[in-house]
Amino acid sequence: MSGRTGQRAVRLTVYLACLLPLVRLATNGLGGRLGPEPIRAVELFTGTWGLTFLVITLAVTPVRRVTGWNWLAGYRRPLGLFAFAYVTLHFLTWFGVDQFFAIRYIGQDILKRPYITVGFASFLLMIPLAITSRKAMVRRLGKRWATLHSLVYVAALGGIVHFVWSAKADLSTPTVYALILVLLLLFRFVPRRSARPRTAGPRDLPTPVP
Repeated sequence: MSGRTGQRAVRLTVYLACLLPLVRLATNGLGGRLGPEPIRAVELFTGTWGLTFLVITLAVTPVRRVTGWNWLAGYRRPLGLFAFAYVTLHFLTWFGVDQFFAIRYIGQDILKRPYITVGFASFLLMIPLAITSRKAMVRRLGKRWATLHSLVYVAALGGIVHFVWSAKADLSTPTVYALILVLLLLFRFVPRRSARPRTAGPRDLPTPVP
């Protein structure tokens, strides 16, 4: 197997792994295994996986810097887009299935319930990050791209706050996400190792994140 074929196989495996939660959700839904509150179960499932993929995306750079596995950089964008896809499913489940597109009631809910306010704001914040994740937008925005995409940490923090406030009783899982995010934020302040200067090429372009 050639190197390029191996890379394609790994990438396909990663994509399929990212789709496995959806397969599990569909299987549980068809099998009637979503519990007494199926809508709530779908909202929790999609929201949790959206936050999971978002944290995994943020962890790519620290892992790459520690291990030297630069090939991981190529997975930041797809992982970020999967995170956005799961968060979008979470929002659409609430907006369409739970609230039946009742715009007026939904607007009141967003304004009156803090956990919905924070969650909705985080979702809105992820939209421009997903739109500008393509390499063409990286080139077009230049230095502004990095500034814009640093807001992904704000979106992740908002998602965790939304999770904590909606969980109410069991805070163990959102606490784990919060600790991981704190560690990832602290890692940003760790000085990078100096590297030998080399000629810039296509691979030196920053890889988009959500």
